[in-house]
Amino acid sequence: MVRFLLILTQDPLMRTKHCALEMEFSWGSGKESRRLLLSLLLLAAWKVGSGQVHYSVPEEAKHGTFVGRIAQDLGLELAELVPRLFRVASKGRGDLLEVNLQNGILFVNSRIDREELCGRSVECSIHLEVIVDRPLQVFHVEVEVKDVNDNPPLFPGTQKTLFMAESRPLDSRFPLEGASDADIGENALLTYRLSPSEYFSLEKPSDDERVKRLGLVLRKSLDREEAPEIFLVLTATDRGKPELTGTVQLLVKVLDANDNAPAFDRTLYAVKLPENVPNGTLVIKLNASDLDEGLNGDVVYSFSTDISPNVKSRFHVDPVTGEIMVKGYIDFEESKSYEILVEGIDKGQLPLSGHCTVMVEVEDTNDNVPVMEFKYLSLPIREDAPLGTVIALISVSDLDSGVNGQVTCTLTPHIPFKLVSTFKNYYSLVLDRALDRESVANYGVVVTARDGGSPSLSATASVSVEVADVNDNAPAFAQPEYTVFVKENNPPGCHIFTVSARDADAQENARVSYSLVERRVGERALSSYVSVHAESGKVYALQPLDHEELELLQFQVSARDAGVPPLGSNVTLQVFVLDENDNAPALLPPGAGGGGGAVSELVARSVGAGHVVAKVRAVDADSGYNAWLSYELQPAAGGARSPFRVGLYTGEICTTRALDEADLPRQRLLVLVKDHGEPALTATATVLLSLVESVQAPKASSRASVGALSAETALVDVNVYLIIAICAVSSLLVLTLLLYTALRCSAPPTEGACGPGKPTLVCSSAVESWSYSRKRSQRMCSGEGPAKTDLMAFSPSVPDPRDTEDQQPATGDSLSKVSL
Repeated sequence: MVRFLLILTQDPLMRTKHCALEMEFSWGSGKESRRLLLSLLLLAAWKVGSGQVHYSVPEEAKHGTFVGRIAQDLGLELAELVPRLFRVASKGRGDLLEVNLQNGILFVNSRIDREELCGRSVECSIHLEVIVDRPLQVFHVEVEVKDVNDNPPLFPGTQKTLFMAESRPLDSRFPLEGASDADIGENALLTYRLSPSEYFSLEKPSDDERVKRLGLVLRKSLDREEAPEIFLVLTATDRGKPELTGTVQLLVKVLDANDNAPAFDRTLYAVKLPENVPNGTLVIKLNASDLDEGLNGDVVYSFSTDISPNVKSRFHVDPVTGEIMVKGYIDFEESKSYEILVEGIDKGQLPLSGHCTVMVEVEDTNDNVPVMEFKYLSLPIREDAPLGTVIALISVSDLDSGVNGQVTCTLTPHIPFKLVSTFKNYYSLVLDRALDRESVANYGVVVTARDGGSPSLSATASVSVEVADVNDNAPAFAQPEYTVFVKENNPPGCHIFTVSARDADAQENARVSYSLVERRVGERALSSYVSVHAESGKVYALQPLDHEELELLQFQVSARDAGVPPLGSNVTLQVFVLDENDNAPALLPPGAGGGGGAVSELVARSVGAGHVVAKVRAVDADSGYNAWLSYELQPAAGGARSPFRVGLYTGEICTTRALDEADLPRQRLLVLVKDHGEPALTATATVLLSLVESVQAPKASSRASVGALSAETALVDVNVYLIIAICAVSSLLVLTLLLYTALRCSAPPTEGACGPGKPTLVCSSAVESWSYSRKRSQRMCSGEGPAKTDLMAFSPSVPDPRDTEDQQPATGDSLSKVSL
C-alpha cells in the first residue's frame, strides 16, 4: 500500500484555495492503479495561470534540497535556458536559492533561517523574479519558508530571586516573566509547569494572547523562621515535534516585616501610542497605593528587573510620579507592541512591592514613502509604434502596513501612455495612444506612487521617452501670402524678401529647398524679373522695376523637403512697386486747355485787381506727393514789382492791382512748376502778356474785379477747409498704419534689403475730394485676378469765371493713391 499527498497551490491573487489530495492505492491493483498514478502525476504538473508559481521549503533544509522544477512549471524548455539568459533574482535574499540550468530544478543553495528572514511574522516567503530574454519575459515565483521547531523556549535569565514578606496573605500573586520562542504557530505555543511545592502553585497564562499572565500564587502562609528560602524550577515546553523545553530557577527569599504591599489600580493597563512620537511624550501615569504610613507607605516606581532591554531603551518611568514617558525612537515597523512590567516598592525597612503590566500597542503612522524602480527600458520609441508597446517595467514598495502600505501608481496626465498592473506592486508602462513626434518629440513621464495613508505620502520617478521620427510632414509657410513693398529703380540683384518654410520632421526629412513657380508676366517670363535662392529662400530682383510700367508683381515660391518621396507646398508673394520722384512736371501745350509752354495773352489796361489773365497747366507721371504740383512766379529782372501773381496750386495768373500807364506794355512772366518729391523736380513756363487799350475795358474790369474778389474769397475759404481735411486724413492714415503694423508684427519682414518704408497717404491742397478710379489698371501685372482698384485724392482748382473748363481738377493735382 502506497500513500501519496499532493498539495496544489495557486497564487493568492488568483483567489483560489489550497487543495490537498490524499490517495491510497495498492501497487497490485493493475490498470486502474496505473491510471490513477498517471492522473496524479499530471495533476501534480499542473501550472498556475498568469506565469506565477508557488513552492514551499522547510527552513534549515540542507544544501541541494529539491524545491521545484521551475523551468518545467513556467513552461520553458531546458535547451533555451542558457540562450535566453535565464536568471533568478531575489531582492535582499542573497543566494539562498539557486537553479540548475541543466535540469531546470530550483534547489536550496545555502542555509535558510526563517526567524532571520521574517522574524515572528506568520507568513514568510521568498519572492523570486525569473527573467528571460529574447523576448523579454518576467515570471514571479513565491517560495514559502515553512517553520520547523528549531528554537527552544528561552527565559530572560537562568535564575530569578523573589523577595516575599512572610505576612503576605494567601492567594497573593507574584508575576513572573514568561519565556519566548522564536518559532511560530504550534512551535511557539508554550505550556508551563512548576516543580512540586507546598507553598506555591503556578498561574497559567490566560486566553488573552497579548499578555502572558504567568505568576506564582501563594497557597500556604510563609514562615521565615521555618523556611527562609524556597527553591523552585519553572519549565516551559513548546508544542513542536519534537518538543523543546527551557527552565529558570526561582529563589524565593522570605522577608520579615511589611504588612501591606503597594497595590496598583489595575493589574493590566492597555495603552495605544502612535509611532514617531517625540521624546518626553507621556504614555501613562500609574498609581499604586500603600495602606501603611510613613516610609512604609511611600511608593517608588521602577521597571521590573525582568524587563527587556528593548523596553528600557525606549521608555522611562518617573520613580516619584509613576509617569511612563518615551525616551527613544518608537517605530511600528520595528515593534508593534511593548509589554512593560512595573513595580511599586515602598520604603519600609523590609520593602514590599506591587506589580502591574502596561501593554503599549504601537499605532502605525504613514511615515514611509513609497519606493519605485524602473527596469528594462525600451527607448527610443518610433512615432508609428503600435498601441500596447511595452516601454518600461516598474516595481514599487512601501515599508508601512495596512492601508499605509497599499500603493497605487499614476502617470502625469495628457500623455499617450498608461500603467498596467502585472503582479502585486509591479507595473508595465505601455503605449496608449498614437504618437506624433512633430507635436511632442520627447515626453517627460512622471510616475507618482501614493500610499493609502492619511495624509498619504507619495514619491515620484521620471523617465524621458524619446520619440523617433517618421517622415510625414510637408514644409509649411507661416502665411499663405506675403505682401512686399519695393521702391522702383532698385539696383539689379537687390534682395527684396526672404521666404521661410518649416518642416516639422527631423534630419533629411526637414531639409527644405526653394524654387520659383514659373509663369509668364505679360510678354516676359517671371524668372527675368525675380529669382530665389534654393537654400536660403532669399528673393532677388534681377532688374530695376518701374512703378509707371509695373505696379504689382504676383508670383509663387515652392518649398520641397528631401524626403522620399519629397513633400512640398507653395506661398504667394505680392510685390508692390512704390513710386519714386523720377519724372519732372510736364507742361501742357496751349492747345490742350489754355496756357502752357510759352503762353501769349492780351490784357486790357482797364482790368482791376484779381482779374485772371492766363493759366498754366502741367502734369506729372509720378503719383502721390511726387505728382503734387505747385506754381511759383519768378521775380522780374531788375527787381521791379510785378502787378501779377500766380495761384499756388491752380496755375492761374491774375492781377494784384489795377493796371496803369506806368506798366510796360509787354510783360514777360516766368512760372516755376515744382512737384513735392524728394528731391523736388521742376519745369518752367513763359507767359507773355500784352497790355492794350479797349473801350470795353471799364465794364470788363468791373466784372473782372468782382470775379477776382469772389475767387480770392473762395480760395481763402477753400484753403482753410483743405488744411483741416489734410490733418484729418493724415491722422486717419497714421492710425491705419499703426494697426497694420500691430497685426503684422509677428510676421516676417515684408521688405528686402533695398525696400522702402511703408507708404504714407498725403493731402496737399486746402480742399480735397476723394474719388474711385480704375486708372492704370493695365499696369497691375499680377497675372492673376482682376486689376487693382486705386483710391485717388484730388485737390480742386479755384473756378475761373471766364472759363467753365477750369472748374475741373487738373490731372497733375492728384494727391495720392492707395491700392484697395
